[in-house]
Amino acid sequence: MTATAAGLGSLPVRPELVGEVPYGAPQLEVPYRLNVNENPYPPSERVAAEVATAVAAAARSMNRYPERDAIELRSDLARYLGHGLSADQVWAANGSNEVMLHVLMAFGGPGRAACSFAPTYSMYPEYARDTHTAWTTVPRRADFTVDPGAAVAAITERQPDVVLVASPNNPTGTSVALDTIAAIAGAAPGVVVVDEAYYEFARAGTPSALELLPEFPRLAVTRTMSKAFAFAGGRLGYLAASTAFVDALRIVRLPYHLSTVTQAVARVALANADELLAAVDKLRSNRDDLARWLIGRGLQVADSDANFVLFGRLADRQATWQALLDRGVLIRIVGPDGWLRVSAGTDEEMVAFKAALSEILATEKGRLL
Repeated sequence: MTATAAGLGSLPVRPELVGEVPYGAPQLEVPYRLNVNENPYPPSERVAAEVATAVAAAARSMNRYPERDAIELRSDLARYLGHGLSADQVWAANGSNEVMLHVLMAFGGPGRAACSFAPTYSMYPEYARDTHTAWTTVPRRADFTVDPGAAVAAITERQPDVVLVASPNNPTGTSVALDTIAAIAGAAPGVVVVDEAYYEFARAGTPSALELLPEFPRLAVTRTMSKAFAFAGGRLGYLAASTAFVDALRIVRLPYHLSTVTQAVARVALANADELLAAVDKLRSNRDDLARWLIGRGLQVADSDANFVLFGRLADRQATWQALLDRGVLIRIVGPDGWLRVSAGTDEEMVAFKAALSEILATEKGRLL
């Protein structure tokens, strides 16, 4: 039974939570799950064995609290990111969701505001709601890029305390130009967080906002191991910023927020980065092939640097989504009306998706606008 089924209105919850439902994409047992942008390639037996060894070693000290600030893990993350970063410039938590919540806890709150560029990640307003931070958005262009002039004008007028910039953006996959991020960081009175959860899937030559950290001390860049590292079940997100920025997050984090097991397994994954990231090129290729295929069927496709494709415009996206599900293919209803998002998957998964959608496009349920 969900919280809403139990009747939130009968409990003394905060008023803004009444009528709300828990966040989450459908988790359905179907042959082809292409709705949450997971990496479909599991770790090799060798890496899985190293993970098991690390967990067994961690289990022998689980009567003790974990290393509170995860220094060794943060050192490994700093080495992976490069750019001259050190451990005290990196923060880690249970997924980039918790990292973002830490950011809003430290820099948002009552009487403060956060801003982003819509459409964007649907969890951002929930972080704001949960921290009593006012939420506002600036519309993206029709092609889902961020207009730097409009962004700077809105920031100058609204004076938000936190600006969240997803690049590549979810659900559109659109990257934000580095000069646009610099313009935003230059105009923002508070902190700017560039969410690079899907950065490893970006096309060659796409710069990271990590390059801007030395110039903007109130800028931070977040990443996750869930996607490219095929570590969604491990729950490890991280942030790079100035030491002072990281110290602000350390103030609001719960004690011992990263378990001994999480730290140990994440370090194994980082030690095997070359192998775990090997599937990225394949997924990037399948994404680009999928985009071309969809365009060839008369659909509009957002330019994507992520491991998914947003496509439309469908007269009834709910009907199309359901028709795909009826054929064993689960994708995501997200983004502007008329659009759907599909994750890049294995060759088998892509064949199944294309076959199912081809059937649907020939019916009323696949009618385009």
